[in-house]
Amino acid sequence: MEFLNRIELKGVVGRAEINSFNNSQVCNFSVVTEYSTIDKERNSIIETAWFNVSAWSGRNNITDLYNIQRGSWVHVIGRLRVRKYTTQTGEERSAMDVIAGKVVLLPKEEEASTMQPQRD
Repeated sequence: MEFLNRIELKGVVGRAEINSFNNSQVCNFSVVTEYSTIDKERNSIIETAWFNVSAWSGRNNITDLYNIQRGSWVHVIGRLRVRKYTTQTGEERSAMDVIAGKVVLLPKEEEASTMQPQRD
């Protein structure tokens, strides 16, 4: 049996910044997604989740990094990476990031017609 570490997101870009690292460029951006469900009282509940994404230049299937900006709709396929760090107060924490293997900017006309919260 082989291992699998894959995540797929469609959502809206929050913050976006491009940095240089070892002669490569990386675009670090956040993506917000929504998931809609209904509780026992038939009330609609929308769960919002934010993901931190890193997309490296020179990788296959990465669109132009300079076009990723706040408010853009994106489709991201990648893998999860867990990193551990220590806060200034000495507390150990962990965070989960998405390392993008494919990033596609979605066209404006697709945003309105297909971007709805997922439902149970």
